[in-house]
Amino acid sequence: MEWKPDREAKKAIYKQLAEYIEEGIVNGTFPLDKHLPSERHLAKEFNINRSTVVAAYDELESNGLIERNRGSGTTISKDIWGITKKRIPSWNRYVEAGSFQPNLPVTQRIRQKTAEDKLINLASGELSEDLFPIKSLREITSTRSFIGSLGYDHPQGYKILRETIAKHVKQYRKIETESSSILITSGAQQALYLVVQCLLNPGDSVAIEDPSYAYNLPIFKSAGVKTYLLPVDDNGVNPADIIELHKKHRIRMIFLNPTYQNPTGTNLSLERRKTILDISSELGIPVIEDDPYSLTSFKGETISTLKSLDENGNVLYISSLSKIVASGLRIGWIIGPKPVIERLSDAKQQIDFGHSGFTQWIANDFLEAKDFHLHIKNLVKQLEKRRNQIVKSLQFYLMDQVEFTQPQGGIHIWCKLKKEVNEVQLLEESIKRGVIFAPGSTMGSKKGFVRFTFAREDEESIDEGIKRFSKALKSM
Repeated sequence: MEWKPDREAKKAIYKQLAEYIEEGIVNGTFPLDKHLPSERHLAKEFNINRSTVVAAYDELESNGLIERNRGSGTTISKDIWGITKKRIPSWNRYVEAGSFQPNLPVTQRIRQKTAEDKLINLASGELSEDLFPIKSLREITSTRSFIGSLGYDHPQGYKILRETIAKHVKQYRKIETESSSILITSGAQQALYLVVQCLLNPGDSVAIEDPSYAYNLPIFKSAGVKTYLLPVDDNGVNPADIIELHKKHRIRMIFLNPTYQNPTGTNLSLERRKTILDISSELGIPVIEDDPYSLTSFKGETISTLKSLDENGNVLYISSLSKIVASGLRIGWIIGPKPVIERLSDAKQQIDFGHSGFTQWIANDFLEAKDFHLHIKNLVKQLEKRRNQIVKSLQFYLMDQVEFTQPQGGIHIWCKLKKEVNEVQLLEESIKRGVIFAPGSTMGSKKGFVRFTFAREDEESIDEGIKRFSKALKSM
């Protein structure tokens, strides 16, 4: 046999062997009237474990390609091309062949457990339902007439909502724009996806923060885009690192979450913001600003967004209502040059024919209502209480085992573990004890960190969650 397993490939050897045998059945390498090689023979021939061969034959048998009879060996199914036994597609091969990459296994595990189990959730980056403005949203839907369209809307989204967002970002974020420069998206996640898919090519290089939420996003890999890391310190990323990366890799885009950054909670300093914009203009590199948290300052500060400082149109600005109103509304937006917005809106129309008019109507009315300002004021007050609680709990239960900087806004706190542990085992031990968190490696290149989200649980649950985590950590 000329075929050999590729031991450097990411695909498991048993799957490689199963595919080789399947192909051999189709092309006649393995005749229908003869037995297939024994498990022992194949193991010896390819210098692999017999259990690997067993796993390959198991897969072929489950797909109806072979029959295994104790004492008489393995044969090709006699009815493989017949009508009584139809062939089942090898779905695993299709799943693995898709160009759109899956989430990291740890990320999938976290989502699975938070959906299934009643855990204290310090992992999910969202607000708890008691922080949603439920009363105001119900009033909108029950007492006000729906004025939107139930047909396909404008490719860029509901015009009245885009006009309202233009007023909103001017008042709250000091950004001057107009409705024609805004695209409504299904949250910030879709906005990032559209930018990567439409404005970059396979092989392009981009810079992202380390650590960052974008670190574990498969959208970059799916698009064939290379990511290079910008270390984050107490003042955000260092502009000098951008220049160095560009010299080495010809960076095409810079992705930043500069305000109450996820996961570190840090702010990019004003001086660095201005320097990065100068670098962007000098090198012609666009900056993608992801801004979910700038309205959550615990000190009441108005922090200048990169877009508000942008005089040359170098910044694509992304934000949403997910972290400040309700994630289920799925209302996000991109602000940028009109040709870019038109390109992205064309792609969005291909994906979903535009956004739901109903949720756009609700979002528009809430943004225009006086309740919005009151809601933000109350939200910040409640988030600050929860921030104070998690800081207090960390100091009480884990003072000698973690280091952290107290965030001044946002919903996350980033902790460095003082002792080295296996983070997967720590996650599983914590789950057993009824609490879940985000391991740091899902958001950064360095190990030994954890991210806790304090917006998902109330103060009592936060305290109990950190207590359970401390017991899990000590058991390690």
